[in-house]
Amino acid sequence: MTSDDPIYVIEFFRVFFAELPERAFDLKSIAIDHPFRESKIASFRRIAGMYGLAGAARQVLRYARARLRRETISELAAAQGIEVFAVSSVNDPAFIAHVRRMDVDVIASVAAPEVFGPELLGVPPMGCINIHSGRLPRYRGMMPTFWQMQQGEPEVTITVHRMVEKLDAGDVLGTRSFPLRERDTLDRVIRGTKREGARLLIEVLTELREGRSRATPLDMRQASYFTFPAHADVRALRRRGHRLL
Repeated sequence: MTSDDPIYVIEFFRVFFAELPERAFDLKSIAIDHPFRESKIASFRRIAGMYGLAGAARQVLRYARARLRRETISELAAAQGIEVFAVSSVNDPAFIAHVRRMDVDVIASVAAPEVFGPELLGVPPMGCINIHSGRLPRYRGMMPTFWQMQQGEPEVTITVHRMVEKLDAGDVLGTRSFPLRERDTLDRVIRGTKREGARLLIEVLTELREGRSRATPLDMRQASYFTFPAHADVRALRRRGHRLL
């Protein structure tokens, strides 16, 4: 389950489709939702608040070009013969019934824009897992890549964890580090962490399939939660020597 993002999330699927062992896994379908689950105008205002008008316009142009070139997650999946369908809500009873009929072992959330409810979480026998581009529980919430850069971390930690009703609070199944440059761009780091996240997810799925997965509980006493960055947060990022684009 993922979001319709042809700029960054698509980088995950380029690697995932290319490197997932075909004989070991049966990828049944991909459900796609709209990023942020809001109108396009609201999304532009959100992005403009972070990137500024010029930066937001640049991102919108990149999005439009990718769509015109048909460089989308749906197109990549179709080329692999994988079923793709749009969802209005992953917690809709009709959607949950459809997932039950597919008889899946595990559900993976890759930048899915909606919190999974308890009924959906209970469907797959091996559970639901999420890939989060942040060290947990310190960087729970939105845009963890940005916040790790803004907080002066030397690297971004990519985490795959079990999903529970509380957001970003389930046991950790695997992590991978992505080093940051002294002067870096959020654009480069998000692309890089999406690619490495695909490889980490393949590792975790392999361990689950072979029965050798080891889960590490989180110490929620160390937890923090971050929201979508505002322009003031971007200024703090720049003082670290980093840029957005």
